Amino acid sequence: MKPVDLSLSVVIIGRNEGQRLARCLESVARMNYPMDRCELIYVDSNSSDGSRELASALGARVISIDAGKLTAARARNAGWRSAKGPLILFLDGDTILHPDFVQRAVATLAEPGVAVVYGNRRETHPTSSIYNRVLDIDWIAPAGTSESCGGDALMRRSALEQVAGYDADLIAGEEPDLCRRLRATGALILHIDAPMTGHDFAIARWSQYWRRATRTGYAYAEIAQRYRNTPDPLWQAQSRRNLIQAPAYLLASGGAIGISLASHSLIPIAALALIAAAIVVRTALRAAPKIGDRYTLLLYALHSHVQQFPLLAGQIHFYLMNRRNVSQQLIEYKDTTHERPRTTDASL
Repeated sequence: MKPVDLSLSVVIIGRNEGQRLARCLESVARMNYPMDRCELIYVDSNSSDGSRELASALGARVISIDAGKLTAARARNAGWRSAKGPLILFLDGDTILHPDFVQRAVATLAEPGVAVVYGNRRETHPTSSIYNRVLDIDWIAPAGTSESCGGDALMRRSALEQVAGYDADLIAGEEPDLCRRLRATGALILHIDAPMTGHDFAIARWSQYWRRATRTGYAYAEIAQRYRNTPDPLWQAQSRRNLIQAPAYLLASGGAIGISLASHSLIPIAALALIAAAIVVRTALRAAPKIGDRYTLLLYALHSHVQQFPLLAGQIHFYLMNRRNVSQQLIEYKDTTHERPRTTDASL
């Protein structure tokens, strides 16, 4: 019997990640996998902070993308297409790899039909801001067969070749799009209950939170439109729900304020506040099984509804850009001016 080739190509993508990238590269060097079977590739999207030089000094082969539309999907395609191994581990440059993930994931990838394996991604600094705290909860997902993975995942090169890789034009949502096409071939996307990566949103301001959610809304609209009227209408439900929910919130708020002004009474506003509180409490009760403390639970419930407004802004932005037949460039939310100390998070 011909021996199975377990050579691994680690493809890290980044743009102006600074010391976050250094931590990512160093975590790969510490993983429990034979390094003589590994190659390390860093794909840089026109960084201006010395990321390319840093990655090269830490042993990575560097691929530079300096012109054209900069997207994570384009960078990942450049990485895996130049890789040598039959197994591709994708990592974002703002993550820290758990040392045991690859070993566990490779064993799972040997199961018939499995094309993608991913584990648990969590924030390394969840309490540094209310934004990090609530967005950390969004990473929690049940183990088992999934519809899609995130940016960090172990994949078969042959599966990527079968579907021609990522769609390089997507500014977000490229992983669910890829996984949908993989699932159409009969391939399985598997989430294992094992630590995979620590991530650093580094979101400290409302403007960053808004931009990230706007980008997600843009992706909702773009991908929902792409797969509308198909047997697998990816993100159609999320897009439709947001298009109903956010305008309803705006109309209810405007109506309550208008009635209060016309009637010289605060009762309509008070009634609206009570209804809003009831909706937030209902959301909190539904999310309670996966959230340990009440403060985080309350913040997460509020986030679930507040984010509907930037999501709507993102969807509207897509429809306006699409009508003008203009391609949207990358929407960035990271702040490169503040770096965290280079420490290894013990929780990983």
